[in-house]
Amino acid sequence: MGLSGILGPTLSGLAAQTHSTLSQISVLFVVKSIGYIVGSLLSGRAYDRWPGHPIIVFVILALGAGLALTPLAPWLVLLALVIGVVGFAEGAIDVGTNTLIVWTYGDGVGPYMNGLHFAFGVGAFVGPLVVAQALAWSGGIAWAYWAVALLIVPAALWLARLPSPASHAPTQATPTEAVNYKLIALFVACFFFYVGGEVSFGAWVYTYAKRLGLADSVTAAYLTSVFWGALTLGRLMAIPIAARFRPRAIMLVNLAGCLLCVGLALVFPTSAFILWVSAMGAGLSMASIFPTLMNLAGRRMRVTGLVTSFFFVGGSLGAMIWPWIIGQLFEPIGPRVTMATVFLVVLLETAAFVALLIYAPRPVVAQVVPAESR
Repeated sequence: MGLSGILGPTLSGLAAQTHSTLSQISVLFVVKSIGYIVGSLLSGRAYDRWPGHPIIVFVILALGAGLALTPLAPWLVLLALVIGVVGFAEGAIDVGTNTLIVWTYGDGVGPYMNGLHFAFGVGAFVGPLVVAQALAWSGGIAWAYWAVALLIVPAALWLARLPSPASHAPTQATPTEAVNYKLIALFVACFFFYVGGEVSFGAWVYTYAKRLGLADSVTAAYLTSVFWGALTLGRLMAIPIAARFRPRAIMLVNLAGCLLCVGLALVFPTSAFILWVSAMGAGLSMASIFPTLMNLAGRRMRVTGLVTSFFFVGGSLGAMIWPWIIGQLFEPIGPRVTMATVFLVVLLETAAFVALLIYAPRPVVAQVVPAESR
């Protein structure tokens, strides 16, 4: 669950805690993203060199400590430092879980990868509920962070008892493969555009609906929840689908669905009904794109911790850049720039994926390495 689902709802409380304005406290999003990128890059090499489970256990405990300290930081600078550590830990956890699950299940990773990302979605969905209960019970945000910190400790203890899967990174005892940087760059581009489109839709649909008079504050909040709820439900539905269909076919159907749903909102900007259909359809269509790309990468190339870190850095940059672009154009051009930008990003994602299919080598039969201690 981490910080993803609780930072936004507690932003006002953190601003009051540090005697900051909302404009000043928004720097936490930037600091968290920077920490996430650094954590992704550094942890990738670590997973290639050392057993993975002890690393994940360490960063989970670091995440828990950071969350516990968040409501105790009295100054913005100190809070930013804590949030940077939390972002670092989240990046390391994301890279580790996605890398180790590929190493464990090999060519059959599809359903398990979708299950992993379904769990991410559940965490993001549950986070705001934890905040609401904490506010109702204690009247403050502290217990929201402390509750999440306590909830993730058992996961670390359970994981510490399991053996780490064997690394797929080249060693001195194995022949070294030439690194296909063009293929890696194409995958990074796919993650960059996909995550940018997902985060842009989820972050801006609330303001978009309100500015166009399609929803009031409460209804717009429900609209946002419908998008993220559909995304989570779609990942659950994708688990059996991934076991039966090839990643290429799943991706093409997903991208076509995204273009259709976002395109409808773009063509009919004054229809509240179409916007609701778009939010639900876009969420369902986007749901399995990220795990399917990870599954496809495992079929087309050797996935190491470092390679996975590149993927997550690409996604993180997309989550930073595209919503920022919408923010810069929203006032001078108008709310409709939101759907136009999301449609453009999905179109670029489709082009990048087609280029990937044309360039990438044919799938190879992956060797499934038993999950045994290194």
